[in-house]
Amino acid sequence: MENSGQLDARAFFYVAVAMLTWSSAYAAIAYGLGAFTPGEVAFARLSLGAVCFLAWMWIRRLPLPPLKAWPPLLALGMIGLSVYHLCLNYAETRIASGTAAIIIALAPAATAATSALWLRERLSARAIAGLAIALAGVVLVVLTSGGSVSFQPKAALVLVSVVATAIYFTLQKPFSARYGVEAVTTVTFLGAAVGTLPFGMGLPHALLTAPQARVAALIWLGLAPTFLGYLSWNMALHRASVSKVSSFIYSSTPIALLISWVWLGERPGWVTLVGAVIVVGGVVLTNMRGGPSPRIEAAQPACES
Repeated sequence: MENSGQLDARAFFYVAVAMLTWSSAYAAIAYGLGAFTPGEVAFARLSLGAVCFLAWMWIRRLPLPPLKAWPPLLALGMIGLSVYHLCLNYAETRIASGTAAIIIALAPAATAATSALWLRERLSARAIAGLAIALAGVVLVVLTSGGSVSFQPKAALVLVSVVATAIYFTLQKPFSARYGVEAVTTVTFLGAAVGTLPFGMGLPHALLTAPQARVAALIWLGLAPTFLGYLSWNMALHRASVSKVSSFIYSSTPIALLISWVWLGERPGWVTLVGAVIVVGGVVLTNMRGGPSPRIEAAQPACES
């Protein structure tokens, strides 16, 4: 499919699957950190995800990219995935979850800016306004969700995560157009697993001593938010513009609030609900069609020249 820049029904379905699974990751990470180190959580999650992607490729009999494409893809996995998960996990051991959520909410804007510079995706005034409105809604949701918000030096690690995910979402797209979404995702996750290996050397011993419920949290992280979430997300990126798809990251906070409301009985206040409505409104505004969309010319990164 040629990328039109707009969200079709299939792309929206992929985004919905990704957001639902990713929104469940916050609780699973926090629970897993009760028995494992941040590096062990990242290594377990990314390794299991890589195994799932390899099995997916084998079952569907899909070819992997040629060997000449592996070095840049492995490097992209280390930068965009290993760095993201390691920094976020280590940061969440010291800073409030509300603080992390606010900073991670910068990811769509960072991704949109990166894609505009690298892939030459044009951002309309409506899209920019929608991104700003959604970001304001996220801040309102977090500030009124009951968690304390205080910026600490460790918060800089979350900023690194924001940059890493923006790089990954943007630079994997030209590769996916050439080699296929599943193939590119598989190789990048292999690179991510290798990148976190030095931080997860104690995982075998930790698995023997950890409670089964904590181990189950790691398995969930590898299967749902990692394998299913990233596969669905990258499929959406293959069908629509990076900036439009990434704007849906803003919806992860209200989705997480809804999950905690249903599962844990944590009812959000009215102001929090208003913030969630603002988030959804901003996402809708960003993705509204305003006539024929400009042709998107994806520039090939230097590593493919």
